[in-house]
Amino acid sequence: MEISKKFNMEKKWVFPLVISSLICVFFFATSFNMGLVSSLHKINSIILLFPPRNSMNQTSPLFAEDKVMHGPPPPPPGPSIPRFAYLISGSRGDLEKLWRTLQTLYHPLNHYVLHLDLESPVEERLELASRVEKDSVFAKVGNVYMITKANMVTYRGPTMVANTLHACAILLKRSKDWDWFINLSASDYPLVTQDDLIFAFSDVNRELNFIEHTSRLGWKENQRAMPLIVDPGLYRSTKQDIYWVSPRRALPTSFKLFTG
Repeated sequence: MEISKKFNMEKKWVFPLVISSLICVFFFATSFNMGLVSSLHKINSIILLFPPRNSMNQTSPLFAEDKVMHGPPPPPPGPSIPRFAYLISGSRGDLEKLWRTLQTLYHPLNHYVLHLDLESPVEERLELASRVEKDSVFAKVGNVYMITKANMVTYRGPTMVANTLHACAILLKRSKDWDWFINLSASDYPLVTQDDLIFAFSDVNRELNFIEHTSRLGWKENQRAMPLIVDPGLYRSTKQDIYWVSPRRALPTSFKLFTG
C-alpha cells in the first residue's frame, strides 16, 4: 500500500514538471533568438561604419596622382575659331596695292592665295613671289600661296570665274580647315581688323553663305543671258575685252539662271 501511494504521488508531480520544463525551454529559446538577432544587427552596423580596405581605396585615393586622374570630367569644348580663305588678285601695276592689302588682312589662322594676272609684267610677279618667300612669318606659318603660273583674266568674262575657281581648288587642296571664302581685288582695303572679323563670326552658323542672288533676271535676261559673247582670254596671251557675236540664243531649259 505504501509503495503504491508513493508511486501515485510521483506520478502526480511528473506531468507538472514536464510542462514547466517545456515552458522554461520555450522562454529560453525565445530570449536567445531575440538576443542573437539584435546582436547581428549591431555587428552589421559596426561593419558598415568600417568598410573594407579595398572599398576605401576605391572611394578615396591615397595618392595625389589618383585624385588628379579621377577628378571631375573636363568641360565640353567650345566652338572652334572661324577661319577665312582669301583670294587677292591684281593686274598690271597692282603689286604695291596687293601687298598692302595682304599685310592688312593677314592673320595666322587664315589662308591666302595671291594672283597677278598674265597682263602684269614678269618683274612684278617675280617680286611678289620673292616677298612672300622671304617673309619670315609667312614662311613659318605657311598659309600664303602665290599662283606663279599666271592666268589671263578678262574681268567681264568667264576667265574671271575660272580664275576664282582655280584659287578655290588650290585652297581646298592645301587645307580644308577654313569656313568662308572671300574674293578681293588688290584695290580693296578692309575697314575692320581680322581679330574683329573673327570675333564677329565666332557665333555665326558655319553653314551660312553670304551670297545675294535671285532668279528674277529682269533686264539682264535680254541684255546678259541671251547674247552670245566670246572671251579672248580663253585662247590669247594678251588681254582684250569680250565681244558679242550673233545669233542670239534662247534661254536654257535644262537649268535655271541666277544673278547676284
